[in-house]
Amino acid sequence: MAPHNTKKRKRAENSSNDNDLDTSKPTAIFEPGQGRAYTLSVALPGSIIAKYEKYLPLPDSLHSRFTSAQSQDLKATLAGQIARALAVFCVDEVVIFDDGQGKPLNQHSSTQSHQYNGQGDSGYSGSSDPNYFLMHLLSYLETPPHLRMHLFPLHPDLRTAGTLPSLDMPHHLRAHEWCQYREGVTIEDLQRNGNEVVEEQGKKKKKRKSTESSAVTTSLVNAGFKTPISIPASIPPHTRVTLKFPSSRPPPDFQTAELIAEAVAPSAPREEAGYYWGYAVRAASSLSNVFTECSYDGGYDLTFGTSERGVPLTSLATASPEESPIPEFKHMLVVFGGVAGLEVAVKADPELAGIGVTQPEKLFDHWVNLCPGQGSRTIRMEEAVWLGLMGLRNVVLDRGIKS
Repeated sequence: MAPHNTKKRKRAENSSNDNDLDTSKPTAIFEPGQGRAYTLSVALPGSIIAKYEKYLPLPDSLHSRFTSAQSQDLKATLAGQIARALAVFCVDEVVIFDDGQGKPLNQHSSTQSHQYNGQGDSGYSGSSDPNYFLMHLLSYLETPPHLRMHLFPLHPDLRTAGTLPSLDMPHHLRAHEWCQYREGVTIEDLQRNGNEVVEEQGKKKKKRKSTESSAVTTSLVNAGFKTPISIPASIPPHTRVTLKFPSSRPPPDFQTAELIAEAVAPSAPREEAGYYWGYAVRAASSLSNVFTECSYDGGYDLTFGTSERGVPLTSLATASPEESPIPEFKHMLVVFGGVAGLEVAVKADPELAGIGVTQPEKLFDHWVNLCPGQGSRTIRMEEAVWLGLMGLRNVVLDRGIKS
């Protein structure tokens, strides 16, 4: 066949496929709408991490080897599955609380406390402090990839984090993608170190004391572009910040241009433009502190507790407003129990014991069973989170106060 005939046939084939649906790339890209005032929070115990060592009857000579291999992989995978659910259902806050069940499980576990900023114990915390381990992994996965090396030092907890699934949330922007909001991290200004200004004289450099005020009024931010962004605020280096640019339209050559931006609250993308902007991670030393240490003004105004002894979740959707009204809410909380349920968290909480609370259902507006008639004896945490958030999806979308 002549070459020109071959080209003609290829053009015909291409034209016939022009109307075919291209499924080679994901199309479910988050599209912001109006500003969103309501928030969705999830609380769960860190003790779910510790369960992977309760059933390992190994001799002492093998226990540490097993813990550093298969057991750590399982714990990291569990954190990754929970993080995926939080991202898919646009959860704004996750609270990791201590239900009294996540104590050190063997004599090899370290009891040293960990600091969330990574300045504390540098050892593996999956055995000694499961609450911290889960917070560490969830925070790492929520952070945009281009910021992780600046905010998370090398740590044994993160050994297998590279194998975990990507969350790919709206604020996980690529360098070529534009959004009016963007996450960044402050960096040290190489031309200014405290009060000292570096002057170049030929090939030599010398430092002199700046005659300007010692209070630095600008900061440099690495936002994933080739050029750092200067913002009119004094923020310590290695601090994560949310930036807002003047326009939602991308400026020419924004990857290399000197851009103007300002630091805004992490809630600004959600409240002003309706973006889902990831989740905050908070620690609570007990179940009661999940409520009393709420970071939102007025606390949570709609709460759900989950238990196999609760009422079927579907009954809330089918009931008439007169029978079981679910009011509009601004801050909704869904609490999941550990292996032994929320009952053990109540018993381990001295604050609740002091006020005479012995039944967990007394703490919530609704006490629900996520999967009545379940075929398996137990529902794992990573499954319960998906079931609960899916079952309450319409409640969130229909009853959340938009503005």
